[in-house]
Amino acid sequence: MYQVSNISKIISGKRILDDLSMQVHPGELTVVVGENGAGKSTLLRILALLQKPTTGKILIEGIDALKSSKKVMPNLGVLSHKSFLYENLTVYENLEFYGQLYGVKKLKNRVHELILKVELELVLHEPVFILSRGMQQRLAIARALIHDPSFLLLDEPQTGLDQDAVKILYNLLGSQKVEGKGIVVVTHLFDDLFQLCDKLLILKKGKQVYYDHVKICPIKAKELYISLAAGR
Repeated sequence: MYQVSNISKIISGKRILDDLSMQVHPGELTVVVGENGAGKSTLLRILALLQKPTTGKILIEGIDALKSSKKVMPNLGVLSHKSFLYENLTVYENLEFYGQLYGVKKLKNRVHELILKVELELVLHEPVFILSRGMQQRLAIARALIHDPSFLLLDEPQTGLDQDAVKILYNLLGSQKVEGKGIVVVTHLFDDLFQLCDKLLILKKGKQVYYDHVKICPIKAKELYISLAAGR
């Protein structure tokens, strides 16, 4: 389990996140939404251990992640606004490189397995710089999955994807849930993810204004989300 307890983040005297707590269980997908400046991306960077909270605690599989980040980092697969792809390397070479960094066994098989899942087999040996934005995003998602992490942390994964590619993404997220992955998705497209979503976290000005299982109270979750989108 991934457990976050009472984290806050203050930057230059401004409180970006305020006393936030959440849990991510295996096989569970949490969607994080909020208006611009609500603290969504800051939260994801903290969850990915790329930024430290000012206060609070993070436990990953029972380990204090803020004190032992190197030990728990292999449990995380992260997709941020940056793809972290090498443009002059091919699709295959990018996944091979990251797989080697993580010491992935049977790497060739793993690369081909992911290539099929994100449907990039036709450009397997093409350099990244010739790929469309959507293809690069799909490759970045495969990169985040290469080492078979326990938890996926995705910041606006639908960015640059056409309708067919979004379906590929959602099918992939569904299969990762079945495999027992805990997933957090920061997005502004909650409606599209509603069928996959287990928990909804709504942030407003750094505060946690709603956090619950959407299946338990789907009407309330939708109403709150619509109200937030309307700026009320």
